[in-house]
Amino acid sequence: MRRNFTSIEKKQINYAIVVDGQAVGSIGIFVKNDVYEKSAELGYWLSEDYWRKGIMSKAVQIICKQAFERFDIIRIFAEPFADNAGSRRVLEKAGFTCEGTMRNGVYKNGEIHSYCMYSILREEFTV
Repeated sequence: MRRNFTSIEKKQINYAIVVDGQAVGSIGIFVKNDVYEKSAELGYWLSEDYWRKGIMSKAVQIICKQAFERFDIIRIFAEPFADNAGSRRVLEKAGFTCEGTMRNGVYKNGEIHSYCMYSILREEFTV
């Protein structure tokens, strides 16, 4: 069976975040499929040395703008850990709304964590 990876690649946007020629983070948007095909998931991380400098807030706005322009989606969502105040603030500054907390919804490195569901709709997004 032959698979067409090109069509998969067209449903995502990925960037390295580079400061002074060094990769310090990444950000990506991934369009979902099946009944979720009008939604895209946002994911990102940034080296702790670069927190609280506005880097990720700017990156989120740029990539969301590109996603709404490029893809036939109506919603972008992100799922930060509930106790990750910095990541939640990045989303809120970009206009995302917290839709709720999924209690004990993820398991990472041997620990159970709650996470929050954030989203922004196409008609809510402004740059």
